[in-house]
Amino acid sequence: MVRLIALYGWIETLLGPRIFKLVRYLISGGVAAASNLAALFFLVQFGHVHYLKASILAFAMSVAVSFTMQKFWTFHDRPVHDMHAQFARYLIVILANLALNTALVYLLVEKAHVWYLAAQFVATVVIAVTGYFGYRHFVFRDRVSPSA
Repeated sequence: MVRLIALYGWIETLLGPRIFKLVRYLISGGVAAASNLAALFFLVQFGHVHYLKASILAFAMSVAVSFTMQKFWTFHDRPVHDMHAQFARYLIVILANLALNTALVYLLVEKAHVWYLAAQFVATVVIAVTGYFGYRHFVFRDRVSPSA
């Protein structure tokens, strides 16, 4: 464990705190996406759950994974006294990003005649950026704990 902590500190020193936070954000998003796909696969293949119901369940599970990783690892936000309020703000960012994603894909495909996968790639990059700033400044913003 000591070596892992030392490695973590070395990487943060090498990249700098801001870049390392961005790397943690991207890794957290990747883990959440992988957990979504894995849950979907297992629910459909082994749980025999209908793919649409499984998709909803997998998405909900990946939101929980993402929120937990973003809170405790990406943004090092340890207090839990207002976690329910943070989760509500997190859902607002998620839903806003879903609306933005849908609008971008629609506009790029229907109006700009961009291939749907390329449109989704562009939307994903935009969502990653807006999500980061939404999480950093709205969901996990600096706040005073009740004991202070």
